[in-house]
Amino acid sequence: MISPVKEVAIAILYRENKFLLQLRDNIHTIIHPGCWALFGGHLETGETPESALIREIQEEIDYQITDFHKFICHQEGNIIRHVYYAPLKVEIKQLTLKEGWDFTLAPPETILQGQCYSKIAKQMRFFAPFHRQILLDFYQIHFPLIKA
Repeated sequence: MISPVKEVAIAILYRENKFLLQLRDNIHTIIHPGCWALFGGHLETGETPESALIREIQEEIDYQITDFHKFICHQEGNIIRHVYYAPLKVEIKQLTLKEGWDFTLAPPETILQGQCYSKIAKQMRFFAPFHRQILLDFYQIHFPLIKA
């Protein structure tokens, strides 16, 4: 039996050469539990990727994303990931984390290392593999002065 296609909209939000990351809840029933990832989520029935992106970012961090652009659309198996990027126009302290365990602004060096410290978890946590690769690819294209 073929699984239905699932679509997600993901945001690369950046500020002062750092990337906004979400530490996913440490619940074993979700994908990439306890790992750093980008914000975003599943498209609802009849929703466009752009509408889903706006809704998900509002729901997850109470932020109205604007001036976003498509980075890539990637299909792997039955999952289609629509990835967008936009500047984060407010300081992180102005955001309200509504989904996830922690969030941070991480520099490219942290992404290269593959893990980031969480003040809430009080330990280093790994990146979700695909989300890390998205950030590495994005950084090489848009910030070519530092090589991955």
